[in-house]
Amino acid sequence: MKNTTWKTYAFWIVFTELVGLLAGLLTREATQIYGTTVQQPPLSPPAIVFPIVWTILYALMGIGAARVYLMPPSVARSRGLLLYLVQLFFNFFWSIFFFNFQAFGLAFVWLVVLWVLIFWMILTFRRVDPLAAWLQVPYLLWVTFAGYLNFGVWMLNR
Repeated sequence: MKNTTWKTYAFWIVFTELVGLLAGLLTREATQIYGTTVQQPPLSPPAIVFPIVWTILYALMGIGAARVYLMPPSVARSRGLLLYLVQLFFNFFWSIFFFNFQAFGLAFVWLVVLWVLIFWMILTFRRVDPLAAWLQVPYLLWVTFAGYLNFGVWMLNR
């Protein structure tokens, strides 16, 4: 692997992980309060599962973004990277709406928009690099599950 290729992968993975880390740090106290005061739906995993899953997902997301970035310039490549950044923005703020503000309804609507952005990103990545698109599928599945959890919390805590 060329030195610039390695640096590109490192940049996208670290950048994505740092966005997740910052969201985690900004919601740390609120997630502890959430765990003790909010009624959760069936199938809610233990709190320890979330940082493990998100660390893996952020790494896969970063690898996919790096693969797209390393492809020759094209409209699809530019659109895919823009969608990547926009969905990452939505990802970041979802946890703040959900945990810090406990605005469960708003967070659910925000999550639906995030899901659409991820799906659109996958379709766009697929035109540039099919493997990059497949690397995003676990993320889409996890956000689908998060949608179930978010909706359940919203319904149980009105």
